[in-house]
Amino acid sequence: MDGMPILKLYNTLTREKAEFRPIDPRNVRMYVCGPTVYDYAHIGNARPIIVFDVLFRLLRHVYGADHVTYARNITDVDDKINARALRDYPGLPLNEAIRHVTEKTETQFLEDAAVLGCLDPTVQPRATENIAGMIEIIEKLIAKDHAYEAEGEVLFDTRSMDDYGQLSKRNLDEQQAGARVAVEAHKKNPGDFVLWKLSAEHEPGWDSPWGRGRPGWHIECSAMSGRYLGDVFDIHGGGIDLIFPHHENELAQSRCAHGTKAMANVWMHNGFLQVEGRKMSKSEGNFITIYELLHTEKFAGRKWPGEVLRLAMLMTHYREPIDFSIKRLEEAEHLLSKWPVYGDAAGEADPAVVTALADDLNTVAAIQALHALAQKASADSRHLGAFAASAALLGVVPKEVELDEAVVHEIDGRVRERLELLKAKNYAEADGIRADLLARGIQLKDGKDPETGERVTTWEVKRSQV
Repeated sequence: MDGMPILKLYNTLTREKAEFRPIDPRNVRMYVCGPTVYDYAHIGNARPIIVFDVLFRLLRHVYGADHVTYARNITDVDDKINARALRDYPGLPLNEAIRHVTEKTETQFLEDAAVLGCLDPTVQPRATENIAGMIEIIEKLIAKDHAYEAEGEVLFDTRSMDDYGQLSKRNLDEQQAGARVAVEAHKKNPGDFVLWKLSAEHEPGWDSPWGRGRPGWHIECSAMSGRYLGDVFDIHGGGIDLIFPHHENELAQSRCAHGTKAMANVWMHNGFLQVEGRKMSKSEGNFITIYELLHTEKFAGRKWPGEVLRLAMLMTHYREPIDFSIKRLEEAEHLLSKWPVYGDAAGEADPAVVTALADDLNTVAAIQALHALAQKASADSRHLGAFAASAALLGVVPKEVELDEAVVHEIDGRVRERLELLKAKNYAEADGIRADLLARGIQLKDGKDPETGERVTTWEVKRSQV
């Protein structure tokens, strides 16, 4: 750590940026809320995956790869999952249908994350594998008068915690219910939220002291983070939409159950995402999954490489809202086209890139520094190792493009067409073909056949939009 810049992070809890001081530098611990696996992850979900992957990489760089524990959960028990299972597999028993939904969706999420260049977290706990831990926390909350039973539910008593609302800075009297159920008369306070609810015969459930049931949303993350990171850990991350109610309620139940002053010392949240200036929603017709962006032609009539999507996300500071647009993807792809493919080159990360990332993950400044380094590396291969190590911190890997046979045939045809135009001295249209191909990352090189003296043209891919 000698010679490393001071790592500063913005803490949602304090609303300040401050020096990050881990509880134990030999085991820096971070928890990030992962997907609820009832549907394919959308591009808004891609943002926290990418942002906190960069932080994971930076922490490993600063403290050592063996000294960072990153937990990102899989929520595989939820009423949305139940509804999707009933919709998609009406002829199967519910438990079997749920398994089909969650396994398929989780597999696709992990594949998407890999294509986006994300490292595997240290551990990826599933909610269904941590039910016993949830029950244990609920029992502690009841014993300490922070929770109560009412009409088949166990609820957290928000009035039992003096500083409830500290993360979202909301006044308790103004808060709405924090569970995924409507406000019911059996609650002591409108803001009380569900820890456990009974399951009907056809619904998934687990035996508990309060009857066969299933956990509420918030208790799941408290149990999983506590199991793998401890009662108090270093960093808790997620999207800004999770501050309330999810993170507020996680914090409340964890602190009250364990009798601690904190759940996580630093809370980090990435900003909202819009698509072409509008809120992303199915009703707007602009709802795009990561899978669709990478593997179909739904967005702008083409597929987009994972490294392009990743860079486009990082071109905006993580705390700022992002307008996800075709223009932004094109800008990211154009930038990548100017960066060298470094293969197995090895070196030390550039101090300018590290310093930028150490300043609350300033990926904008880091990308600027990386681009300057890319220009040096393109001119002098001695800088290639530093570029490779610096790009690895951002998780952005420039790649050679493999073209299928149909695309190669189409480019060859355009090259022949241009040669005919040159023979006819139609230079304007010939130059237009060259410009069009160059815009797609196809660079032409003119020469002469050594035997016939005729003009010949070869081409190579620098980076492709084909």
